[in-house]
Amino acid sequence: MSTTFGKGCHLHLIDGSAFIFRAFHALPPLTRRSDGMPIGAVSGFVNMIWKMVEENKGPDAPTHVAVVFDKGSHTFRNDMYDAYKANRDEMPEDLRPQIPLTRDATRAFSIACLEQEGYEADDIIAALACQARDAGGRVTIISSDKDLMQLVGGGVEMFDAMKNNRIGVEEVEAKFGVGPDRVVDVQALAGDSVDNIPGAPGIGIKTAALLINEYGTLEELLNRAEEIKQPKRRQTLIEHRDQIELSKQLVTLDCDTPVEVTLDDLEVVAPDPDKLLSFLQEMEFRTVTRRVAEALGVEAPAIEEARSEDMPEEEQEQLPFVPDDYEWVKDAAALQGWIDRINDRGYVAIDTETTGLNEMTAALVGISLSVEPGQACYIPLAHHAGNGDLFDDGKRAEGQIDLDTALTMLKPVLEDDAVLKIGQNMKYDAKIFARLGVEIAPIDDTMLMSYAMHAGIHGHGMDTLSERYLGHQPIPIKELIGSGKSQITFDKVEIGEAVKYAAEDADITLRLWQQFKPQLHRERVTTVYETLERPMVPVLKRMEMAGIKVDRDTLSRMSGAFAQKMAQLEDEIHELAGEKFNVGSPSQVGEILFERMGLDGGKKGKTGKYSTPADVLEDLATTHDLPARVLDWRQVQKLKSTYTDALQTHINADTGRVHTCYSIAGASTGRLASNDPNLQNIPVRTEEGRRIREAFVADAGKVLLSLDYSQIELRILAHIADIGALKEAFADGLDIHAATASEMFNVPLDEMTPEIRRQAKAINFGVIYGISGFGLSRNLRIPRSDAQGFIDRYFERFPGIKAYMDDTVKFAKEHGHVSTLFGRRINTPEINARGPHAGFARRAAINAPIQGTAADIIRRAMIRMDAAIEGLPARMLLQVHDELIFEVDAGAEDRVIDRVREVMEGAAMPAVKLSVPLVVDAGRGANWAEAH
Repeated sequence: MSTTFGKGCHLHLIDGSAFIFRAFHALPPLTRRSDGMPIGAVSGFVNMIWKMVEENKGPDAPTHVAVVFDKGSHTFRNDMYDAYKANRDEMPEDLRPQIPLTRDATRAFSIACLEQEGYEADDIIAALACQARDAGGRVTIISSDKDLMQLVGGGVEMFDAMKNNRIGVEEVEAKFGVGPDRVVDVQALAGDSVDNIPGAPGIGIKTAALLINEYGTLEELLNRAEEIKQPKRRQTLIEHRDQIELSKQLVTLDCDTPVEVTLDDLEVVAPDPDKLLSFLQEMEFRTVTRRVAEALGVEAPAIEEARSEDMPEEEQEQLPFVPDDYEWVKDAAALQGWIDRINDRGYVAIDTETTGLNEMTAALVGISLSVEPGQACYIPLAHHAGNGDLFDDGKRAEGQIDLDTALTMLKPVLEDDAVLKIGQNMKYDAKIFARLGVEIAPIDDTMLMSYAMHAGIHGHGMDTLSERYLGHQPIPIKELIGSGKSQITFDKVEIGEAVKYAAEDADITLRLWQQFKPQLHRERVTTVYETLERPMVPVLKRMEMAGIKVDRDTLSRMSGAFAQKMAQLEDEIHELAGEKFNVGSPSQVGEILFERMGLDGGKKGKTGKYSTPADVLEDLATTHDLPARVLDWRQVQKLKSTYTDALQTHINADTGRVHTCYSIAGASTGRLASNDPNLQNIPVRTEEGRRIREAFVADAGKVLLSLDYSQIELRILAHIADIGALKEAFADGLDIHAATASEMFNVPLDEMTPEIRRQAKAINFGVIYGISGFGLSRNLRIPRSDAQGFIDRYFERFPGIKAYMDDTVKFAKEHGHVSTLFGRRINTPEINARGPHAGFARRAAINAPIQGTAADIIRRAMIRMDAAIEGLPARMLLQVHDELIFEVDAGAEDRVIDRVREVMEGAAMPAVKLSVPLVVDAGRGANWAEAH
């Protein structure tokens, strides 16, 4: 029965465009109908609309409802400012054909579907909300869009359906620092990089709110800008007044938008079962069709074909992220209930909360678990009691289980081979548990699943994955612990807040796993994940926990020696310059070189000061001693600050060893990165750099072994590019650089000079990395024309290399990725870029299959190593690019070397049979320098 909109009516305005994009990013990109039509976004959109229909019943149910969409990209704001939203990305190709289907879906639900040429959805929402408010009704805007927050108040509120949060006046004030009536003033000052609204340069939300609260309105602020004491802020407001006023026009929603419907046209109408079910049947949405039919009391139509035979039904129509039930586990009985659920399900997503990021020193604060999307728990174990910023470190907060009790209960299930433990960056959690006597296994890792599929496309942190694949922004950790000097540790977070944050992490991890696990197969990277990624977690966990002994006294002596060397170099530099200056100041170095000495090549940055990066100094060093000495000083200073000084702070007080942390999902090629401290970038080209390795020592009664692949990337290049001369040289065990020089320069091997061999070596390694004539000339300090001549001659002698490069680039451009010999996919999203990035992207694509294959080989060796050296008095400590470091009992060196060399040299087999032999060099010693 039709009613006139007025007092007692409740209008729901759904931001349809936001629903679509959330749905598109929440579901797998390959979700398609049986005819190939992409419908992932439609599936998510339909589920979101149905959820709104089902949940909005009862006394607070809407009497009127509409879904509002954007129509086209050009609106009246583009006429005002042609750069408005100009930086927005193009709509994804898979999404474009789904847009009309979302309109069809809305109408199938018998809900008003609104869009209007020349206006944004926000303007239509604003006009209808203002009309409804003026008529005495209530309005709920289903959106979290900050631009709509200016409408809140006087009977209008917002609802974030993704986070299940209502947004009223208080929430708006918390976000903007002002009430809804002043939101546009703050936005006009702060601008918006997403919509390309200029605002006032250098003024953010907080500063804008302070100014508006002080002056009342934007107009008053601008009229009184001369009164502002801060010179820079005063100048900004005066000089950019027109831009700021334009920004206000752009962010202000048009409540007078001439909408083409009346409020009465939006009255809620029950969906027509035949119409709705017919649409759902056409889309092949099997699960939601059954749900709708059951709710409407009719029989569900048959859907003969699923969209994809290899896609599980639960993945096809999963709901967007909406947390339903997060539990605070306070006692053993509640924990046992979760353990029973885990055993019944056979898997659990798990996450730990700790007092820090260093797994070797952080204390466990709590554990979160999830076995079903939307349902998760947090088990607080070590939160302190407190009030505000005051905490009693000796007093436990109430509602916690004793740590030992919790671990005793959880240990059997965490170590149960029949229960899969799912984590995000599982190596961290595994180390935390291992320190407490729990060896968690078997595991799955969503970070590594993403890395196997998406290396080179985006990062693999949980926040990134959640926003990209679940359409959900997790609670920022800074909201709980703060930042800077006022930052607290997680054990001081109030438990109620900790539950929301920690349980959400486990929930997100489970949802990502459910989405990624079947995708591995469709993306054809299951083997990579199962053989090269997942098995690395326990291997690296053991290596990192073992650490390596570092002699503090040796480091201290080196730091003193480096300080003396720096002082000596400073004296030489000052003498060459004819005056004293701060050698550590790049700008002062620039003034000396380019103004006082008049050398060429000086460039000033935005600050008006000279820039003196290493490449500039290296060019100058070929003609003058001063820049060469500055380079020497910088190198020694870096060795002192980065290594001999800093390494001492990384020595663990309990173990006396340094425990580096390896990043498995860092480089897109599969190479491991070493952090806190970085042990892979210790310089080895200089005597001073090599000496730092002397501080890494074996324990008493033990010896360090170093086993290093010899020229592995050149060998892989010879195999992949099928270079006969190189393969023959490797097969014969020749000096490859001398052999290359002989081929290139027609010099017999017995007449080879060190200089010719050095040039060939630089070319050999340079070509792998796509070196240019300019780069080679700098390395060899020869004219660029000579260097380019060497490269041209190299390609003439080894034409297969040029063919490999051209073929690889062509493949990357056609497919968007390259692959290693073991199937690792390395995505190349920038391969078709133009300008400065083009050369880099091309070189990266050429090198990736070579470097990636080398990385895969050493990973395969590491994964096999524990079983190979079982029973021997040895343990693997470090991996540094192509080198593995072991600590072994004195007297067992030969046995260990034989076993390790066998594993390393055979690591490619049986998956790949290389046409060149892998060769491993071995060394031993009391310290790393001797062993290497």
